Amino acid sequence: MKQLFDQISSEISKKTTRAYSTSFSLGIYCLNERLHEPIYNIYGFVRFADEIVDSFLDYDRELLMAEFRSETVKAIERKISLNPVLNSFQATVHKYNIEWELIDTFLKSMEMDLDQSRHSEDSYKEYIVGSAEVVGLMCLRVFTENNDAMYRELKPAAMRLGAAFQKVNFLRDMKSDYHVLGRIYFPGVNMSQFNADVKAEVEKDIEADFDAALEGIRKLPTSSRFGVYVAYVYYRQLFNKIRAVSPVQIMTQRVRIPNYRKMGLLATSYFRHSMRMF
Repeated sequence: MKQLFDQISSEISKKTTRAYSTSFSLGIYCLNERLHEPIYNIYGFVRFADEIVDSFLDYDRELLMAEFRSETVKAIERKISLNPVLNSFQATVHKYNIEWELIDTFLKSMEMDLDQSRHSEDSYKEYIVGSAEVVGLMCLRVFTENNDAMYRELKPAAMRLGAAFQKVNFLRDMKSDYHVLGRIYFPGVNMSQFNADVKAEVEKDIEADFDAALEGIRKLPTSSRFGVYVAYVYYRQLFNKIRAVSPVQIMTQRVRIPNYRKMGLLATSYFRHSMRMF
């Protein structure tokens, strides 16, 4: 039965999410249960594309990415795919009316990673939109459950939250991005001159994104507000930890939040959310 295949497909997207990201898995767990599956499905899709460009260095990534794009189009058009992650994703696309423009913009940013290792101000902004902001909008389509008026109202904040998460990832992953993949995302940054002033300027930009995003989180439906707030709190804590270390440390280690600390943040977030103290 197709229903059984769809169920298995979503289970694979769920396993993908839990294997790759404890932080997002924690946030998803705190959403209303009916929202779990579609968000897992979106994350599975995004993660597979990201793995192609970041991890499959011994393979023809251009070919793999072209095939992934083609199979994504086919999955959405046919409403089925033998790739379980794409099969679960297409179901979510159709159920929540996720526009092809968002998906195409995301894939274009992933394709930029194949051959672009430095960014101008314009290409940096373009990359952030595609790699992060539109992913936030895909999730917002689910969170607003086809309420177009609410989607339009919360769209700017969702984009800022996606941007904040991505920029924090850039700081966290600077060591591997530069030394392994040869990439520098921040425009005009020379790694030999990555000093406290440059780092502070980047952090100021991220702080503004977080502040704007929080306003939108407060307006989310109760079904999604707590889960998104948990992800926000985790990333804000990671950001604060990154902000406390030196530029040299950023380039020599990957700043993390231990799992036990994440559980503490979950408890604190629950209290603050319940008391509307955020």
